[in-house]
Amino acid sequence: GTPVLLPGGEIFPSLQSGAIDATEWVGPYNDMAFGLHKAAKYYYYPGWHEPGTTLECFINKEAFEKLPEDLQVIVRNAIRVANQDMLADFTAKNNRALEQLVSEHGVELRPYPDDVLKQIKTLSDEVVSEEAAKDPMSQKVFESFVKFREQAIKWHGVSEQAYLNARTL
Repeated sequence: GTPVLLPGGEIFPSLQSGAIDATEWVGPYNDMAFGLHKAAKYYYYPGWHEPGTTLECFINKEAFEKLPEDLQVIVRNAIRVANQDMLADFTAKNNRALEQLVSEHGVELRPYPDDVLKQIKTLSDEVVSEEAAKDPMSQKVFESFVKFREQAIKWHGVSEQAYLNARTL
């Protein structure tokens, strides 16, 4: 595929006109709000490039460090709560929207084939490794991320994933 970067408002008309063949937007809730189901009848999963939505908050380090410690704690916790609330809200809304896309709008839910996911992983790992190798800090962050990801995969296999698997028996 050839990636095409578009402003959000141009995605639907580009999909509808055939200027693009597919799109990756935010999730079912936002996809439905944009009417993407009117131009695309398939919904592929998983979103292999991001496990879930996370908010970002940028704060001037010097200004933050000048705050009294109690206010630093308040700022940190406010950021955490905002992220947790947003994630819970989108989990609920995406669940309902996906159900509507399939049951009310006739969208077909399809998994990416395993061979496609394996190739995407291979290519993604190559690109990220190349980028990480460009400077020591990027390499350090990348190595830390990979180590954490491997540990998280093992843990989730016996926690969240195992729970979900058991609940669908």
